[in-house]
Amino acid sequence: MTGLVLLVLAVAAAAGFGLYRRRTDGSFASAPAVGAAWSSVSAAVPDAALGERATLVQFSSAFCAPCRTTRVVLADVAGKVDGVAHVEIDAEQHLDLVRALDVRRTPTTLVLDRHGHELTRAAGAPRREQVLAALPALQES
Repeated sequence: MTGLVLLVLAVAAAAGFGLYRRRTDGSFASAPAVGAAWSSVSAAVPDAALGERATLVQFSSAFCAPCRTTRVVLADVAGKVDGVAHVEIDAEQHLDLVRALDVRRTPTTLVLDRHGHELTRAAGAPRREQVLAALPALQES
């Protein structure tokens, strides 16, 4: 009987965690205070260019399936929205940058304004609509 109770509790906890992750993955949230994000990014990736209106900085890893989906979504948004650039960074090759910007998982997407300040971030694969919804606030900056 005790084993059955433990099994039910484990299944309930796993289901609850799964529902939580499904609801929050890819959602943009306020950015932690980490200073000027672009100065750190440009120091680690010198050939990266800041967008005129916004820059979508994606942290990926080689064996991350959601990273491939995120790459397609962000590149599509950057290609269709004027003044928006997409920069992809391999998290494994830039561990100091990952630590400096407090990136905890891949994919993580940072939305930077035209001055390179982090406005918001999403952990997990954001949908196109979520990325576009994070951009309108940039029109006034």
